[in-house]
Amino acid sequence: MPEGHTIHRLAERHRKLFAGRPVAVSSPQGRFAAGAAQVDGRVLLDTAAHGKHLLHQYEGDVTLHVHLGLYGKFTDGDGDPPPAVGEVRLRMANGEHWLDLRGPTACELLDPLQVDALHARLGPDPLAEEDDGGVKAFKAIKKSDRPLMALLMDQSIVAGAGLIYVTEALFRAGLRPTVAGRRLTRRRWDAIWQDLRTLMRTGVEDGRIDTVHSIHLPEAMGRAPRVDRHGGEVYVYRRTNQPCLVCGTPVQTAEVNARNAYWCRVCQRTR
Repeated sequence: MPEGHTIHRLAERHRKLFAGRPVAVSSPQGRFAAGAAQVDGRVLLDTAAHGKHLLHQYEGDVTLHVHLGLYGKFTDGDGDPPPAVGEVRLRMANGEHWLDLRGPTACELLDPLQVDALHARLGPDPLAEEDDGGVKAFKAIKKSDRPLMALLMDQSIVAGAGLIYVTEALFRAGLRPTVAGRRLTRRRWDAIWQDLRTLMRTGVEDGRIDTVHSIHLPEAMGRAPRVDRHGGEVYVYRRTNQPCLVCGTPVQTAEVNARNAYWCRVCQRTR
């Protein structure tokens, strides 16, 4: 599932391609036909992201809400759209650009009250322009005995951070994924929150997840670049039994809350 930086990148791209002009909206697949008809020909005013949720704001107080889930994917191009191939849930076009959406978990229209309800059930987004230090998230974490990894991946607590960012932020903080939330200090939370903001902003800019410091990059260490379908240089994510880039200890893995957790038993001593 795409992490929050990808959704923010999509919001920026869709704003660039379509905002400020009327948009032709259709549903070649037919599953979103009624919704498409409601916004077809309206001006797309703006786009936004909250965590893993993408919002297209149309004139008339109507918002298109998209959650890609595991299988959702956008494609776009210039000029007129090509013949629809496959299950195209949503198609947008304005004469200069086109966009297709396939396989999302959610593709729906929301009114203002529903948009407010969506925001209310999501935690703070590290990529939000306004930053209160993730106070709401910290309060929820301090009340819980759940593993810190599970809490940070709970979208009602922190919106947008997925397994890769959470795994890497915990490594960089020296905390094991199994640490109980109630044990987290405010000092350590502030460091994790700011680290997530920095790492995810870099992800928005570069379009990939890189979490290692410059001294641990391949060229600095004389090692081969990481080869993985997710791309990017990371410390422990999906590096089971490979040497830790900092201390050389084999990376550990175990299941935590039905997800694979990765950590270094030396660099992440706090458990």
